[in-house]
This record gives sequence, structure tokens and C-alpha cells, in this order.
Amino acid sequence: MLDSCAKRTGWIAVCVAVLVMAAAAEPASAQTPATITVRTDHAQILKMPPKTTTIVIGNPMIADVAVQKNGSMVVTGKAYGTTNLIAQDSSGAVLGESIIQVEAATDGIILVQRGLERESYSCTPRCQPTLSLGDVQRHFESVSGQTTSRNGLAK
Repeated sequence: MLDSCAKRTGWIAVCVAVLVMAAAAEPASAQTPATITVRTDHAQILKMPPKTTTIVIGNPMIADVAVQKNGSMVVTGKAYGTTNLIAQDSSGAVLGESIIQVEAATDGIILVQRGLERESYSCTPRCQPTLSLGDVQRHFESVSGQTTSRNGLAK
């Protein structure tokens, strides 16, 4: 029994040593970028790395970034999906990279599913039709048209 236990312990030590060596051999650039999670139509304020002069968004249809004068940036979720954000200095060197994951806004949203057709309603506190990616076209266009008309009257 002791012999068997010693063999197992020796095998575990070898496995741990191999994993530690493999991790140490990985270059620093192979680190997994941080993930920023934001919801559609919501914003998040984040600090930029020091000396950042340029922010690049992989797919601006998924997320948008507005750079502020105080060294922060506003990340806004535009559509469901994942993209990346790269911060560069004035020489073009990469200072940092993050993954931006945009999820559906769910607070106070009720989905009405009729077969394959979906409609979204914002229930804060009364339920009113709202625009949400993935809604059936007639619902989306109706709400969009009303919203555009109302916003036009406010000008």
C-alpha cells in the first residue's frame, strides 16, 4: 500500500512540475485579455491605460467607445456579440487589449413569444413596447417608427 501511494505521489509531482514549466514557458503576450461585459444600450465608464492615445474597436457595430479628456472611456453596447478593444500609445505600441462582450439588457424587459415571433416590452413600471434586437420585424418597425416620429416632434 505504501509503495502504491509513493508511486502515485511521485507521478503527481512529475505532472505538477511539467505544468509549471509549461506555464513559465508561455510568453507574456499569450495572457488572456480581460473581458468587459456591457449590455445593449447601456454604457460603462472605464480607465484607459496610461499614455493611451488611440483606441481601436474590432467591430464598431457591436460596441462603441468615446474617449474622455480625463483618461477614461465610455464603452456602449450596440448589438449582441463579442469584439475586441486595443489601446495604443503615440508610437503605435499596444498598451493593452480587452474583449468586449455585449449581452441583452434584461432589467424590466418582458419577452412575448408567439411561435417563432418575439416582441419586447419594457415593464418599468408599466409595460410599453420597446426596441430589442431579435424582435419580429413588424413589431420592431412599428416601435422604431413611433420613436423616430416622437423624437422628431421634440426638436
